[in-house]
Amino acid sequence: MYGAPNQRNSKKMMMLGSGELGKEVIIEAQRMGIETIAVDRYEGAPAMHVAHRFEVVDMLDGEQLRRVVEKEQPDYIVPEIEAIATDSLLKLEEEGYNVIPTAYATQLTMDREGIRRLASEKLSLPTAHYEFADSLEELKEAVHSIGLPCVIKPIMSSSGKGQSLCRTESEIEDSWQEALGSGRGNSTRVIVEEFIHFDSEITLLTVKASNGTYFCPPIGHRQEDGDYIQSWQPHAMSEEHVKQAEAISKQITDEIGGYGVFGVELFITSSGVYFSEVSPRPHDTGMVTMVTQELSEFALHVRAILGLPIENIQLISSGSSHAIKSSIESHDYTISGLEKALTVPHTQVRLFGKPSATIGRRMAVALSTGKNAETACERTEKAASYLQVVDPNDTNS
Repeated sequence: MYGAPNQRNSKKMMMLGSGELGKEVIIEAQRMGIETIAVDRYEGAPAMHVAHRFEVVDMLDGEQLRRVVEKEQPDYIVPEIEAIATDSLLKLEEEGYNVIPTAYATQLTMDREGIRRLASEKLSLPTAHYEFADSLEELKEAVHSIGLPCVIKPIMSSSGKGQSLCRTESEIEDSWQEALGSGRGNSTRVIVEEFIHFDSEITLLTVKASNGTYFCPPIGHRQEDGDYIQSWQPHAMSEEHVKQAEAISKQITDEIGGYGVFGVELFITSSGVYFSEVSPRPHDTGMVTMVTQELSEFALHVRAILGLPIENIQLISSGSSHAIKSSIESHDYTISGLEKALTVPHTQVRLFGKPSATIGRRMAVALSTGKNAETACERTEKAASYLQVVDPNDTNS
């Protein structure tokens, strides 16, 4: 039963991480009468703009995390990011709190070693060959074993942070330093992966609901430095590759368990589909679903979290999303070019309203529809080219 927020019988949802994805989840939850609390490490995070209340805590501090959970007594704890004290989530779950999709899923998917061993060694899913290393010398040995080029990543990280493509032996030490500098926590362990020569990489949004498993049409995406730049839906794939992708996604999400949307990243090659990673939450590449699907990934996530049934997922248009990232550091930034960007046909722009800009930070997204994905991509590229993060106090900008 669902009623109204801030009432005696209201249902409470707490977002751990309050970025642009969490903001959309909170908006959808409020449409269902859910009382919402946004939590992040800094004030003014996007989801805080729309939540009923917010809290600022260090989510890697288990005591701070427990304190805010015990204060609010949420019906649903919904992690939006990986940088959370997952050991504390496990204990809270043991005490009866409902962590989405599960505390185990949150902990496992932050740990690249755990998820890779689960996929490859337990479930026998096709993955890139991999090795682990705890020192620079071990890394050199692992690279020689895997071969060049290869991909080097910290064990604990998110959104491509610390990931690099190592092409030559002279780059190994730089890759090691990049992984150490951008990983979560104090771990010095890295994973070395075979570089898969793929035709494309996709996200298959997989919805685990009370009435079964459902898949959104495949989303193609382009990355730079391990971070998403542009996505499009639907991504053209053979029927056989779609079946393989769905089978892999169902197998990994069945094993992880829980309800909600999972972003399963896959490589499509001439020899088949390879598992890459999985996030137990809406995916940044899935922002495109806000203009392509009858129910966005955020609406689907909330329905599934609440234990409500999912009907067939309906694609209403081809579309594309394009991230707008900052090239400056500023606490007083503005985004220019909005007027020009909105002259692009069938285009929307979402400004996230983050309180400060840092180099490489995602600050907005352009969304376009079109008669096909190619047309939509052309439109978001054009719109994004007009949008720029600038410092109004900089006379050279």
